[in-house]
Amino acid sequence: FAVPATPDAWSKRAAELRRQLQVAEGLWPMPTKTPSNAVVHGPVDRKEYTVEKVFFESFPGHFVTGNLYRPKGREGKLPAVLCPHGHWADGRFYDRGAKEVRWDLFNGAERFEMAGRFPLQSRCVQLARMGCVVFHYDMIGYADSIQLAHRAGVRDKMNKLKNWGYFSPQAEARLQHQMGLQTYNSVRALDWISTLPYVDGKRIAVTGASGGGTQTFILCALDPRPAVAFPAVMVSTAMQGGCPCENASFLRVGTGNIELAALIAPRPLGMTAADDWTKEIATKGLPELKQLYKMLGVEDLVMAKPLVQFPHNYNYVSRGAMYHWLNKHLKLGFEEPVVAEDFQPLSVAEMTVWDKDHPKPPSGDDYERSLLAWITADSYKQMAELVPRDAKSLEKFREVVGGAIDTIIGRRLPEKVTMQIVGGKEEELGNYRLSRLLIQNKVEKEELPAVMLKGKKTSDDPKKFVIWIDPQGKAALFDEAGQPIAPVRKLLDAGRTVLGVDLYGQGEFTKDGKPIAKARLNKYPSDDPWIKYAGFTFGYNHSVFVKRVHDIMSAVALLRDMKPAQIDLVGLAGAGHWVAAARAQAGPIVNRTVIDTSGFRFAKIDSFDHPDFLPGGAKYLDLPGMLALCAPAKIWLAGEGAYPEVVKATYKAAGEAEAMTVADGEKATVDHVVKWLLAE
Repeated sequence: FAVPATPDAWSKRAAELRRQLQVAEGLWPMPTKTPSNAVVHGPVDRKEYTVEKVFFESFPGHFVTGNLYRPKGREGKLPAVLCPHGHWADGRFYDRGAKEVRWDLFNGAERFEMAGRFPLQSRCVQLARMGCVVFHYDMIGYADSIQLAHRAGVRDKMNKLKNWGYFSPQAEARLQHQMGLQTYNSVRALDWISTLPYVDGKRIAVTGASGGGTQTFILCALDPRPAVAFPAVMVSTAMQGGCPCENASFLRVGTGNIELAALIAPRPLGMTAADDWTKEIATKGLPELKQLYKMLGVEDLVMAKPLVQFPHNYNYVSRGAMYHWLNKHLKLGFEEPVVAEDFQPLSVAEMTVWDKDHPKPPSGDDYERSLLAWITADSYKQMAELVPRDAKSLEKFREVVGGAIDTIIGRRLPEKVTMQIVGGKEEELGNYRLSRLLIQNKVEKEELPAVMLKGKKTSDDPKKFVIWIDPQGKAALFDEAGQPIAPVRKLLDAGRTVLGVDLYGQGEFTKDGKPIAKARLNKYPSDDPWIKYAGFTFGYNHSVFVKRVHDIMSAVALLRDMKPAQIDLVGLAGAGHWVAAARAQAGPIVNRTVIDTSGFRFAKIDSFDHPDFLPGGAKYLDLPGMLALCAPAKIWLAGEGAYPEVVKATYKAAGEAEAMTVADGEKATVDHVVKWLLAE
C-alpha cells in the first residue's frame, strides 16, 4: 500500500478503489432492495440479555439467518454490532469441545471453559452485557443458511448458456459469485439492524475474525454507515483470503487487503494478528495505515495488536482487545479493562431459526438457478433503464456503465508520455518502408512487438496514422510474398502510416507465432471443484482480453505522443471487440474507428480459459455497452446485423446520430472500410 501524499490524492484513489470494490462484488449498481420481511421469534431469556431467532430476505426468497442479542434494562437508543463469523466449523453453532479447550485454559488463551468452547457466542454475550444490540449471522452454507453450499465450486451441470448456477462462466460474466452474495447479505443485515427502533444508527460496529474479518473490512469499506470496524486475524500483506467467499474477479488487481481496509479511514479501525499470515502486521501494513490516518489527522484511530503467541483465533485475549476498542469508540462507558465473565451457552435448538412453525426454505440446484435468474433479471432491468434518452441520462449512463468498464479494463490512456520505442530502423520493402519496433510502456513495464509501414512518398508532417489490429497480429498486414496486403497498400499509397502490433498472446509472444488457444489459469494441487474458482485467477490478474486492450491503448498512446494530425483504429476479422473496448477507453484522440464485431458477445463464452473470457463482460449490456461508450466518435460498424438499440440511443442522446455508420452485406467489405477511412 503506497500511501498518497495528500488527503485530496487519497480521496481520488479511494473513490476509484471503492468503485473497483463495488464492481468486483457485483454491487455496481446496488441490486434493487426488496422488502426484508424479517421474522423474529423464539426468545431465550438469560436475565441480563435475551437472544432471539431471526431470518429475513436479502433477495426475494433468499434468507439471511442469525441470532439477535439484546441487553435488558437499557433505555434509549442502543449501539449495535454486526458479527459475521468466519470459517469455524458449523459457524454460529460452533462448539470446539471440552478437550480442545484444555490447552487454551492452560496457556491463557481462554479464561472460562464455556467461552473457549463457544467463542462465537461468547463475544455476542459480552457485547450484549456491555449494552450493545448484536446480530450474529450466518455465512452462506453454514448453520441455518442451508439454501446454497458454501463451496459448491465449478460444476458442468451449472455451466449453461441459460439457467446457469454459481461458479460458471455465465455467472462470472455477470459478476455473480458467492462473495458478492455474502457481501450483499451483510449490507442487508446492516439495513435491517439500522431500522430497529431501539438501535442508534450512528453507533454501529462490525467485527469478525478470519473470513469474518474479510466480511468486516469489505462491508465497512463499501458502506459508510458502520462507525467502528474490528477485523481480527485477517488484514495483512500475505495471504488475502483462501476461500471463494473471500475472492472475486477484479477485487485485488493492483491492490490488496491493507489498502482495502484503508477505505475505512478516517473511522476507527482496530485489528489483531496471530501466528498466521497476519503475524507481520506490525511492520508490514500497520505503518502504512498509521501514515494514512496521520495524514488525515486521526493517527490514534487505527490500531493492530499482534498476539503472535497464539495460532489463528478469536480467543479471550483477542476479544478483550476488541471490547476495549468498541468500548472506547462506541462510547459504551465501561471502566477499563473490560473483563468478560462466564456465561451459559445456547444449544443448537435454542439458536436455530427453522422449526415446525418456520420450515426450511427451498435449496438445491433448482433454487440456485432461480436465485441467479432473479438477480440477472434485476440487473438487466437496471441496465435497460440506463439506456440514454437525453443529455442528462447520457451522463448517468457514462457514470455507471462507463465507470464499470473503467474498472474492468483498469486503464485509460496515460496522461503523460510513458511510451518509448526500441529499434525502428527503416528498411526498404518494395515500394514501401518498413520499421520493426518494440513499443515499451515504462510505467506498466509492458512491451509489444510492432511494425510501422510507410509509403516512400509519405510525408512525416502532417502524420496520419492507422493502427491495424488483427487476430493474427502484425503478420496479418503482409501477404505470402511478404508485401503489404491490398487494403494496407491503398492506405499507404494515400499517405497513411500503418502500425501493426502483436497483442498479448499473438505473434512474437508465442513459440509458434500462432495466437494462443487457451488462457492460463491458476493451478492448484487439488482437484476440488471450488479450487477451480475463476476469482482465484481474475481477482489478481487481468484477463487476456483486457491485456490485449491494454496493448492497443499503448499503441494509441505511442502515436499520440508523436503529436499526429490523425489516428484511426481498425479491428476486422475477429478483432472488433478488442478495438471497441480500446476505443471506449481511449477517448477523442482516436479520429475514426472501424469495428467488425462478427456478432461477438461475452455472454456466449462457456469456458474460463477462452482468451476472450471477461468477468463482468456481459453485465453492462455486453459488447453493445462498450460500443455505446464510444459516442460521439466516428465509427464504422459491421457484424451486428442490425443497429444495436443501446448504441443508437446513445449516439442520438449525444447529438451525433449520424456519426455511426452501420454496414452489413455488400457494404461490409474491406474496400468500403478503406474508402471510409480515406474520406475527408
